Amino acid sequence: MPRAATGQVVIDTRGETPTYALRFRAYGRREFLTLGSATDGWTRAKAETELANILADVRRGIWRPAEVPAAPAAPKDPTFHEFASRWYAANEHEWRPKTQLDYEWQLARHLLPFFKDHRLSQITIAEVDRYRQVKVAESRAVEAAASRGQRRYERYVDRNGHERRRPQRALSATSINKTITRLAQILEVALEYGLIQSNPAKGRRRRLRAQRPAPVWLDRAEHILALLDAADELDRRALANGGHDHKGGIRYRRALLATLVFAGLRIGELTALRWRDVDLEAGHLHVRASKTDAGLRRVDLLPVLCRELELHRRHSPASDLDAPVFASAAGTALAQENMRTRVLDAAVALANERLAAAGEPPLPAGLTPHKLRHTYASILVAVGIDPGSVMDQIGHADAAFTLSVYRHGMRRDGASRERLRTLVDGESRRTAA
Repeated sequence: MPRAATGQVVIDTRGETPTYALRFRAYGRREFLTLGSATDGWTRAKAETELANILADVRRGIWRPAEVPAAPAAPKDPTFHEFASRWYAANEHEWRPKTQLDYEWQLARHLLPFFKDHRLSQITIAEVDRYRQVKVAESRAVEAAASRGQRRYERYVDRNGHERRRPQRALSATSINKTITRLAQILEVALEYGLIQSNPAKGRRRRLRAQRPAPVWLDRAEHILALLDAADELDRRALANGGHDHKGGIRYRRALLATLVFAGLRIGELTALRWRDVDLEAGHLHVRASKTDAGLRRVDLLPVLCRELELHRRHSPASDLDAPVFASAAGTALAQENMRTRVLDAAVALANERLAAAGEPPLPAGLTPHKLRHTYASILVAVGIDPGSVMDQIGHADAAFTLSVYRHGMRRDGASRERLRTLVDGESRRTAA
């Protein structure tokens, strides 16, 4: 029996004006429908109305997808560039915006520079292995240059279309393997079309051996407080700077990190969060934009986060129902790419300075916004939430991660758990100044 018709509004804010689209299930299949931009008259409310109409038509069995025009005949042995471009164009509307960017980066920065002039028949197992070796050599060269103090830089175009420069980072074994997986995915379609006899990028032997990184999260109340206090200090510095700090002199860093730590939102869920999704009186928020169906959920707010968000709303530049919870000085949603460097990395660096001065151990290395999501799961375990409920709160369909966090949390001593419970109940050093 096909799954019931469900869906969500997707808002792409990377351009000058937001673009609205719908992602929904119809007759057992996932569908993606682009509506238009704000300049075309589309709003969130209008898009939600259109979604409701489509889902109603699906339930009545009268909705039909738009007919796709027949494609022109393709060459029997196209270049990888030709075939990969057609593959990307045919599938991009089925992917989430972040997936589109990820696939585009893998193709444009890695696969096409190596394979673009290869005919599909020329991509052999030996060529795939040579690609892997080239990527490993490039990564080692980047690491060697950095160790000599000769950091390499790369140019990129930001979300506003401006060309910028950033330090080049060496590709990890996992990242190299992801590009090979993308190559195999494209060549699998070529195999289905009868353009090649076998898929040379398929199989474990084509991949590098990638070590699973050690789990990273904050599981000590002292470390969580150190991070939030550092973010609070950065907020005060921004205000004292006369509004010339990043995103204006607005106060948002502490509340943003507190939401990642105490609600476990993914970065995209955080930027999509609107004040209408947050009910501080009832003590919960709704995640209405997520990369998975399991991610669409209601999160029960811990007391400490209720207090953080109450204070944040008082200082927010825009607090009407449709405004982003975390907004720039102009009232628009914050850019995801800035949250790590301008918020988390800066707060971690300052927290470690303060911890070192106090003779305390530093925060664990490798913290990312997603690792703070893991921190939230760890906190729920510490305060006695069962694994199934933890999965519901973080929006996970796979129990493996939740159970690993649960096992780790059960090894805490009673004093550590009690300090976390005290923190969750809102007993922090923050004032309402």
